[in-house]
Amino acid sequence: METETTPTVDDDAPALAGAIVQHAGAVCETADHLWRVLGRVSIPTDGLTDARQQAQVANGTEPMARVYLYQTIYDLAQSEVADRLEERPALLKELDLETIPSQQTISYAWEQFSEQTTLTLDAAATGIAREAVDHGVIMEARVPIVSDQDDSDEDGDEPTAMRDHVREHGSKVVELARRHAFGEFDSHRAANRVYEDEQILDLFASACLTQGSAHSEGEAGWFLDENDVCDDSTFLRVIKQFAMPADQEVPVSLQELQIEDIVAFTEVFRESLMDAFDTATENILQTIRYEDPFDDRHVVAAVDFTHVPYHVWPWIDKDEEIPKAAYPPMVSGYMDDGELKHGYTFATITIVGNDVPIILGIEGVKEHSEWEPADAPADSKADVVGRLLSRAQQYVDLDEVLLDRGFYTRHVRAEIDGRGLLYTMPVPKYEPDYRAIKQIKSKEGVDAAVNHDVPVGIDGDVDHTAEYLYVPATSDDAEGNYAVFVTNRDHVGPDEIVHVTNSYSRRWDIENQYKSVQSYLPKTSSRDYRIRLFNFTFAALLYNLWRLTDFLVKVGMDREIRSPPVVTARTFVRAVGRSLREGG
Repeated sequence: METETTPTVDDDAPALAGAIVQHAGAVCETADHLWRVLGRVSIPTDGLTDARQQAQVANGTEPMARVYLYQTIYDLAQSEVADRLEERPALLKELDLETIPSQQTISYAWEQFSEQTTLTLDAAATGIAREAVDHGVIMEARVPIVSDQDDSDEDGDEPTAMRDHVREHGSKVVELARRHAFGEFDSHRAANRVYEDEQILDLFASACLTQGSAHSEGEAGWFLDENDVCDDSTFLRVIKQFAMPADQEVPVSLQELQIEDIVAFTEVFRESLMDAFDTATENILQTIRYEDPFDDRHVVAAVDFTHVPYHVWPWIDKDEEIPKAAYPPMVSGYMDDGELKHGYTFATITIVGNDVPIILGIEGVKEHSEWEPADAPADSKADVVGRLLSRAQQYVDLDEVLLDRGFYTRHVRAEIDGRGLLYTMPVPKYEPDYRAIKQIKSKEGVDAAVNHDVPVGIDGDVDHTAEYLYVPATSDDAEGNYAVFVTNRDHVGPDEIVHVTNSYSRRWDIENQYKSVQSYLPKTSSRDYRIRLFNFTFAALLYNLWRLTDFLVKVGMDREIRSPPVVTARTFVRAVGRSLREGG
């Protein structure tokens, strides 16, 4: 009679796991995402036992071993792994899978792996996770199989433990932020430069923290005898170079050029800086993609303009309509609390609602001003919105766009509708709709109404139809008793009106965003648009990095994503400044 024996673990299993982990450590030196580590690490299949008939399976031993490592590191159920592989083509490609495996396929594969194989892969998963944490590829809090030393025991001090958690994991994300974002800005200076780009960014972060200036940072460095602090002229020169392509030079002072040439040059600046911002944004999103930062079933973005004040009057003599010849062409007038002001205009598109409020696109906007020639170039709002939507749709599948009443033009609405997106915005003036409002008031118990299928005409043709919604106004919606909203939804029912208009309040996320971005802006009196554009772009990037940090810390603490920030904006900037100084 044959005696049943207990399976033994191959003596080579620990050695094989160690070899896999050692190679993973080398991969972590250059990889910026755990997916890439798992996709590039060498897994010798001759040391693994897979009882499946290899000629009859779509995904062989090596890709399925990568799936096993992925599942183990993230501590996922088989159904969760199957869902992620189906929803994320990039992950499927990174793990070298030919087809999307079902949950049943995954379960069958694991049953056909020998005990030695699963033990080897379990050990390798733990080692890879630790290497990824040690190399700053992923936060420790996001690797369930790696113990979190900051977890408090039952008798511990919860507030203290929370602060320790924020400090520990927040600092790691700050380092990730530096690594994934700041390096995208390149001044293209010679290799023998005295100050590295990172040192200039250190100064800029300090200026953002204190709302200081190039002069104040340079003077502080001189006073404190800090050799790594450049003077203000060097600082400003490098900032300008960040906004210029490597092979481009401005031939003369910008202020000596014609307005058309200045605007043409601003396109060069804008393209160069936006390339850096877009790449940094892509890097940021890759670091949090595995957390489903945009997993809301209905992804909503808000588009809006903001202004950075420029405190110089544009006229020599306004009564005689004599403007200043050298007035910056990117400055325009705007109303703020009923007062006419002047400033630089920037447009952004930001995720709002239940998702992480990340800025996905920036546009410097050239508006037409009354002191300029009638034929002076200007950006149309439809073109600006189109460019912002193109940037945002690189990263996320949008469903709806919220805009304020300043974007209420037929061409803007046609641009959005043409992309298959919903829009909602308030109507600036509603005198033509007074009859509809009067009818609402005449019906007892009715306080909202909708006007269906109103045509939106472009060049004599109907582009699409829209719904006009009439609801009781709030102080933010209209000056009168009723507000009017327009949306391109299909036939909004009476019971849907309040839901649609109430959802518009999510747009206020972008107002809070602008307050944070404005608080990061350093002071400057420069008229050079390169400096103005870099200031706003870098401040927006700091905002994104702050949101990334707060998001990942909340995930690690199992906090609601839309709860108040755990890491404040000012605390984050201080951490960035300190990290840059210590890193330098």
